[in-house]
Amino acid sequence: MKSYVLPFTIVLAGAIIAGAVFFAGKNGTQNPNSTQSGTQITARAYDPAQDHILGNPQAPAKVVEYMDLECPHCQVFNTTMHQVMDYYGASGKVAWVSRPFPLAQIHSKAPEEAQAAECAAAQGGDTAYFKFTDKIFAVTPSDNGLDLSQLPAYAQQVGLDGVKLMACVNAGTYAQKIQNSYNEAISYGAQGTPFTLIMVGNQGVALSGDQPYDSMRAAIDAVLQSTGNATTTTQ
Repeated sequence: MKSYVLPFTIVLAGAIIAGAVFFAGKNGTQNPNSTQSGTQITARAYDPAQDHILGNPQAPAKVVEYMDLECPHCQVFNTTMHQVMDYYGASGKVAWVSRPFPLAQIHSKAPEEAQAAECAAAQGGDTAYFKFTDKIFAVTPSDNGLDLSQLPAYAQQVGLDGVKLMACVNAGTYAQKIQNSYNEAISYGAQGTPFTLIMVGNQGVALSGDQPYDSMRAAIDAVLQSTGNATTTTQ
């Protein structure tokens, strides 16, 4: 019987999450055929060889975000996710995994920015990755408004070698990785950004669009409670 417990609890959490986000609305570059919030999904589990993580790599629950650095809704959600990690991070029960999902058809600059983020990680690991993506979200006007010629300067401002970063970008070192991540998100039903999965292992619940902080709290708490890892944080 134990092998059936986790899928059942994820389904239950999905039902709770669907109710929690129903009235919150969802903002993002959405398509009516995209996977709906609260949908149970089987997806690739966190892989330290491929993914970038903020928080405890052994956290029982991981918020996996597929994002576009030129998406204004991802920009807002980036702030929300930092609030989420401020709340849950100390407990070690929740971590944030970031995966690229640049929508080149509407944001032609996003793939290069995604490559730059991967090149930042190549220099300084996950810490550098999140510092760099935070910087891009802090300065971009969004919707293809970033001046790509400033990428080396932004890299330097977060302690990286800008010349080395651009050599990595120009070589297309991570272009295939980003395309693979894009294809992966599409295979899960993502047709807008941000597209988020709250995962326990390779089982999770999808959230579409820029969910507000309270909805993220409700969704994460539902998953933690359903798997016996309820947080005791009281902030």
